Amino acid sequence: MKLPIIRQFYQNQTPENLEKTLEVLESFSEFRGTSDEDLNVAGELITNICGALEVHSNVQNGMTEKDALNSFAQKVLGSIDR
Repeated sequence: MKLPIIRQFYQNQTPENLEKTLEVLESFSEFRGTSDEDLNVAGELITNICGALEVHSNVQNGMTEKDALNSFAQKVLGSIDR
């Protein structure tokens, strides 16, 4: 998870574009010939796209961009600590 990338995706892509990209990456990840390295890259991209989608949703519900980004980061870090 990288907040600068999530911010970039949030600022430059619509939720619809992010959803379409997410579908492609998930499909790519299910291909049995995908290497571990490719899976790691795809997983990182999926996390960043999901973050951008959550930021879009939180901003639409009244949060500031900064708070929405920090909220997603805390959620991810909190889940790692468990």
